[in-house]
Amino acid sequence: MLLTLAVAQGIQDGSVTAVFRRWDAPRVRVGGTQRTGAGVVRFTSVDRVTDDSLTEADARGAGMASLAALRAANARGRGAQLYRIGVAYDGPDERVALRAELPSAAEIAQIAATLDRMDRGRRTGPWTRTILRLIEANPAVRAPDLAASLGRETKPFKLDVRKLKELGLTHSLPVGYELSPRGRAFLDAEPPAG
Repeated sequence: MLLTLAVAQGIQDGSVTAVFRRWDAPRVRVGGTQRTGAGVVRFTSVDRVTDDSLTEADARGAGMASLAALRAANARGRGAQLYRIGVAYDGPDERVALRAELPSAAEIAQIAATLDRMDRGRRTGPWTRTILRLIEANPAVRAPDLAASLGRETKPFKLDVRKLKELGLTHSLPVGYELSPRGRAFLDAEPPAG
C-alpha cells in the first residue's frame, strides 16, 4: 500500500490514525507493518466501510481537510469495497541506521556471501554488483532509465534494488537512488570486476 511521505509523517506524529483504500479484497492484515519514509507503520485494523458512513472525524483522522476531500480521494480507487485501515507508528526503519554503519571486514565478507547467494539464485546470472555499480555511477537517475540501460523492465529492476536496500547498501532519493555509506564501503572493499 502506497503511503505518501506526508501521510507517513502524520502517522508518525499521531495526527493520522487511519487511511482509506478502495480494494476488491484487503491488501494488508492487522498486525502487519510497512516501511515508509517516516518509519515503520503498523496496521491496527482493517474494516469494510461504506461511503455514506464516513464522517468528519474520519476525514480528520485520515489527515484530510474535510469529509468532501476524503470522499473525493476515495472515489478514485479501483476496487469495489472501501476499507478503513487503522495505522500507528511502530518505530524507526532499522535500515536507516544500517545504511550509515560502515561494515567491518567480517561484515563485508558476510555481505559478499549474501550477494553471491542472490546471484546464484538468478537464472540470468549475476546481477547484484552490476546494479550496485550502476547506481554508484548514476546517482539520482530515474529507475526506468537505469533499468533500460540494462535492457530490463522497470518493475523487476526496482524489486532488485529493494533487495539491495534491505541489506542497507542503497537508499532512495526523491528521484532515483544512491549508494549508502555502507554500500560505498562494501564496493570499495570488493576487488575490481573482471
